[in-house]
Amino acid sequence: MRRTDDIASGAGASRAVSSPARPARRRRAPTALLLAPMGLWLAIGFAAPMLTVTLLSLQAETGVFAPVSLVPSPAQFAAVLGDVYYLGILFQTLWTGLATAFLSAVLGLPLALWLASLPARWQPLGVALVLIPLLTNVVVRSIGFILFMASNGPLASLTGIDILFTRAAVIVALTQVFMPFLVMALFDALSTRDARIDEAASSLGATPTDRFWHVTLPIALPALRAGVTIVFLLSATAYVSATLIGGGKVWVIGRLVYEEALLIQNYPLASALALVLLAACLAVTWLLNVVFARMTPWLQPQERRASTAGPGVTLPPRLRRALRAVAPTVRFALLAMALFLLVGPLVFVAVNSVNDVPQATAAAWRGFTLRWYVQIFSEGSNYIDAAILSAQLAGISATCAVLVALPASFALVRRRSRAVTVAGGLYLLPLALPGIALALGVLRLLQWFYAIPPFLGLVVVHVVLVAPFTLVMLRAAVDSLDIRLEEAAASLGARPMRSFVLVVVPALAPALFASGVIAFLVSFGEVTVTAFLTTARMLTLPVRIYADVQFDVEPTVNVISVLTIVMTVLALAAVNRIVGLDRVWRR
Repeated sequence: MRRTDDIASGAGASRAVSSPARPARRRRAPTALLLAPMGLWLAIGFAAPMLTVTLLSLQAETGVFAPVSLVPSPAQFAAVLGDVYYLGILFQTLWTGLATAFLSAVLGLPLALWLASLPARWQPLGVALVLIPLLTNVVVRSIGFILFMASNGPLASLTGIDILFTRAAVIVALTQVFMPFLVMALFDALSTRDARIDEAASSLGATPTDRFWHVTLPIALPALRAGVTIVFLLSATAYVSATLIGGGKVWVIGRLVYEEALLIQNYPLASALALVLLAACLAVTWLLNVVFARMTPWLQPQERRASTAGPGVTLPPRLRRALRAVAPTVRFALLAMALFLLVGPLVFVAVNSVNDVPQATAAAWRGFTLRWYVQIFSEGSNYIDAAILSAQLAGISATCAVLVALPASFALVRRRSRAVTVAGGLYLLPLALPGIALALGVLRLLQWFYAIPPFLGLVVVHVVLVAPFTLVMLRAAVDSLDIRLEEAAASLGARPMRSFVLVVVPALAPALFASGVIAFLVSFGEVTVTAFLTTARMLTLPVRIYADVQFDVEPTVNVISVLTIVMTVLALAAVNRIVGLDRVWRR
């Protein structure tokens, strides 16, 4: 028996010597460890404030110094839902969001088709026309709209239409602010479609109009649903454009929350208003998903297709011929309107920065001057201090966002499980839930825990707001990594950390830079949440501009706005040189 064992062991040793050594299996970081940094940050900066808002909304007493009760009370929700005034503003807010989403879809689809059809060398320039307005802060764009729609501005002078300080003006302004999200979602879907599908449709005799209705639109509908949903959620919870463009005459729930919290300091009622708006937005989002599900039955499970498929619609031949005749003209007109809507307000701000007028929002041309630029660099210490603070805040926030999103992107790409999928959805929640609710929760937490520096609170919130953007971009970059490079490094004896530093990081360097720049620009221009959290001694540049515009100050505000636009253009030019703007927003 022992002899047999010796023979067997000898044979085994011989096989071990003769057979090639297998490379050591790479040790992988636990999935929970990869997800933990971003999960913990969102737990502190997102979940805790939302729980705080929920707790505040269930208080019976509304006094500033009233103790927090753990006994829930429906008093605040009863006050909101039982008041016709609040309900009226709620329905107007939802209507504003839906109208903005519809107008964004009508104008954004032709723009996305145009971007996808551009030659490869011109696509970065086309994408820049969308990203520059998107990454320029909303206050600057609102100033442009005020100049355009003023009673003595270009719109009234050319057409006699005066819509400033109306809900229609607010809807148009919100479309300009949020339409780029929809356009980039559509561009991603349309630019990655198989060109052979269009070729096959053309070979079967389909006209361009037929290809649009039967090929292009069905391909774009899933992205259109995502774009419409995000535009609705963002516009329904916005209040900055409504305050500036509406001029105090247009009310939305976001503005009510802002005034109840910061002016009246009725935090329980403000919290209830924010949560009612959240519930209403989620209900409308569900309805939008139902509508789009009926429009895309081929995307539904087999057993649900029969119940979701709507009846086929056949247009009369004459109507089809008429649509084919006018389609090119309509598409060109919508494309021109979309481009003007995106770029026009920024041009008006630039022109008015050299206009010799006494007020920032005075649209009539009075002559060329550079004195506002001279005044900024000689006397604009308030703006310079605010710009430095914004740059510091954006730099720290962007760095932290990249650091927490990078390991999460590896987990989402390389670990397949239900828990990872759920985590990926939760990490994008800050994009979908109202920023006013988040701001209100953080504000109250900072008041309770007053030992926390306000700047630290701003950093925590800004990382929550920009981390989803970095996660989306880094996830796409990690997905495109060639894992064989890491396997080759491991087979040569490189430890996981050494392989990560010497192989993975250089491969991801362009994406890390691009996501960091985008996060910096988003943080630098953020005003919706930041306006709740700044103090008289700590004003960021967008909040400073927002405060000054409401008091109609000198055109130095326009100069600062132009400088922020130039900063955005230069930053995106750097991204385009390293990565390519047409690839930044790709999945």
